[in-house]
Amino acid sequence: MIVGVGIDVVLVERFARALTRTPLLADRLFTEAERYTSSGNARSPESLAARFAAKEAVAKALGAPSGLSWHDCEIVPDPDGRPWLTVSGTVAAAALERGANRWHLSLSHDGGIASAMVVAER
Repeated sequence: MIVGVGIDVVLVERFARALTRTPLLADRLFTEAERYTSSGNARSPESLAARFAAKEAVAKALGAPSGLSWHDCEIVPDPDGRPWLTVSGTVAAAALERGANRWHLSLSHDGGIASAMVVAER
């Protein structure tokens, strides 16, 4: 049963400017595993923007409760390289309260726009 659906879009150029203007923003929004690839290279602004869109989409799928921590929602690659969503702390608690225990995630970026769609399922 679907508990909620969330979608978000981010203008990559605007997001990249925000990261440049506020150097600690990336640390506040993303875990180290999200900021860097498995080979240790920094992720592109497009990739980070898509991950940010996913975090926003998760919040929307949960009904946008207050008090969610950015680091409690993490988008990392699974063993095959596909994006995988894990939740902990404040996000896991909100999901539990709503009965969400399974996630579906899609990320995309093209033409200067990054997007994400999340389905929370019971």
